[in-house]
Amino acid sequence: MVSSVTNLGRSGLYDWFMQRVSAVVLLAYFLFIGWTMLAGVEYESWKALFAQTWMRVFSLLALVSLCAHAWVGLWAVFTDYLTERMLGSVGNVLRLLAEAVSALIMFTYFVWGIQILWGL
Repeated sequence: MVSSVTNLGRSGLYDWFMQRVSAVVLLAYFLFIGWTMLAGVEYESWKALFAQTWMRVFSLLALVSLCAHAWVGLWAVFTDYLTERMLGSVGNVLRLLAEAVSALIMFTYFVWGIQILWGL
């Protein structure tokens, strides 16, 4: 049995909802960035865009959404494929190790993203 201790939400419905909301945020962000790039942005206008607080907040929201979306997706894959039934007695250990490594990588990217966005 898979424990819900390692998933992000309280239930499968909560995780499903978070996955969908984060996907919509990411879609809106990448459509906006794509539209901006297709409009022919130059360095000065790009810099001015990201100097605005609303764009930094929007980018931070996209970064949080990316982390949440990735975590829910990876957790689902890990709990489906890294199990005792498939890998024997090391399945649960491998799953926890994979989750820990993924969490560390996502945390690192998140902190790095904040440093880039806010110049900390």
